[in-house]
Amino acid sequence: MSEIENKQQLPLGLYWKDKRTTVDRIVLPFQSLEVVETINESRATREKEKGTFFRSDPNSVDTNWRNKLIWGDNKYVMNALLEQFAGRIDLIYIDPPFATGADFSTSVEIGDNDVEVTKEASAIEELAYRDTWGKGLDSFLQMMYDRLVLMRELLSEKGSIYIHLDWRTTAYIRVMCDEIFGSENFQREIIWDFTVLSGYKTIANNWIRGHDTVLFYSKTKNVVFNKLMQPHTKEYLDSFKGVESDGRRFMVAHKKKRYLDEVEAKGKPFGDVWDDIKSFQQQPTAAERLSYPTQKPEALLERIIKASSNEGDLVADFFGGSGTTAAVAEKLGRRWITSDLGRFAIHTTRKRMLEIEGCKPFEILNIGKYERQYWQTIQFGNKKAEQTLAEYIAFVLKLYKAEALPGSAYIHGKKGNKLVHIGGVDAPVTFGDIQHALEETRRMKLKELVVLGWEWEMGLHDVVEQEAEKADVKLHLLSIPREAMDKRAVDAGDIQFFELAYLETEVKKSVHGYQIKLTDFVIPNLDLIPTEVKKLIKKWSDYIDYWSVDWDYKDDTFHNQWQSYRTKKDRSLELITDPKLYNMKGDYKVMVKVIDIFGNDTTHILEIQHR
Repeated sequence: MSEIENKQQLPLGLYWKDKRTTVDRIVLPFQSLEVVETINESRATREKEKGTFFRSDPNSVDTNWRNKLIWGDNKYVMNALLEQFAGRIDLIYIDPPFATGADFSTSVEIGDNDVEVTKEASAIEELAYRDTWGKGLDSFLQMMYDRLVLMRELLSEKGSIYIHLDWRTTAYIRVMCDEIFGSENFQREIIWDFTVLSGYKTIANNWIRGHDTVLFYSKTKNVVFNKLMQPHTKEYLDSFKGVESDGRRFMVAHKKKRYLDEVEAKGKPFGDVWDDIKSFQQQPTAAERLSYPTQKPEALLERIIKASSNEGDLVADFFGGSGTTAAVAEKLGRRWITSDLGRFAIHTTRKRMLEIEGCKPFEILNIGKYERQYWQTIQFGNKKAEQTLAEYIAFVLKLYKAEALPGSAYIHGKKGNKLVHIGGVDAPVTFGDIQHALEETRRMKLKELVVLGWEWEMGLHDVVEQEAEKADVKLHLLSIPREAMDKRAVDAGDIQFFELAYLETEVKKSVHGYQIKLTDFVIPNLDLIPTEVKKLIKKWSDYIDYWSVDWDYKDDTFHNQWQSYRTKKDRSLELITDPKLYNMKGDYKVMVKVIDIFGNDTTHILEIQHR
């Protein structure tokens, strides 16, 4: 008998079909959050702290702390954070996807000119958000329940959470939060009034909707709250009609004089209806607007963060979107953690943070191989390694629409006249893997090889292309998309394998040091690029939104030491770096990272011999 069917024994609460109150505990070590890039940090600091992932006490406020931008499903992210951050996050703000028919596309600007096209959400973003409502309200409520329970565990004893909702879900989530946080820890229901008196919303034959709701809960009664004040209205100040002999204005209320200068200096406290913060619909040309569908104004987050945290406190947002929470937390001197499922959201946030003057060090992380290992266990069960590997290979071959070709160590299948090699779940495809696959292709007297992989050894493209030429084999490197781990995407047939892009560079040397120049960026399969995008591309660099350089790459984390990127205000892109002067002679490995207009990254490694 389900929890709902046994109604007579149910306590007061919110119930939905197939409600589960036991939250999945995905045992992921904190180290599963792989640091893939560090920004605004010296090499000396990184070398000093090498080998310790969490390089400072999460409760301390010191120069070693790095803010964290995490790419991945927030359910996995929060499970991984629990090991180090349970009871240590002081404030959480979330703006979950509460719109049933929402359009999750974003606007992407192309090239040097101010030209925008619409970028559709990736299949996994689309499915994840739409599946929130896939079974109606029931699936949304279960998704929120699972995540709110984890968020409560992450909150500190003085911590609080703000949940941004609209008319569709506020009533349900209010009851759910009473269950999870306790009705005694309900603080306020804030109304953000952004009524628009013109446009399509006003044609409804009803009261015009014009607000969102933000639910404010605390973990305990011992909650941080800084009372914020605002100026009094002109009408109220004008009511001080009395004038003392010294010129001070006053009014009499409850048989007591109140002086204008004192009242003005003190201000009045904010209430729970906020009508002074404009939405982007009201101010569509606002400088901070990034054309991101769920973006909220910084003023809204500034009020929340100032009121419910202090400088140095840790603020988190697990539906990070365009990075508003992180940006405001940074400007207000708070530490921050933010995550999002979308690769483009992570890239948007990265650029946004780099635009903040004096931005403190932050790192970009993802769940990486641990999420794939967990998926493999769920997908294929705890079987012997050989059987699991065989089922995994069969699964990927089926997705790629290739037939199995047993009997070879490095060739796993065939599609037409192309042989297929499949990279492992928990390791990058290496030069050695491809070399062996090329040898077997040559022995089998075929001329084309497709390599499918989740991750790739850094700087792989150039060296394997040379090997392919030697073997007289045409080589295709295709990425296995993250969507392959999502049953919904697999069942819907939304799996596309993309051929890896590559870039070309040259090194220039002068008395001032070394410079790296981008000379080409190639996306091999242009058929997968939307037609409206291709029409706007005038030159190869139009595909590039951002690029950066690690001048001394150590085969571990990419350390961003120089970057150039396009912004809304400045669409230009430098194609040559500033000069880099090495202090010591030696051989240096340099990594160049390019992020294209779709949020995908491509890397290239080169050597500099400084004598």
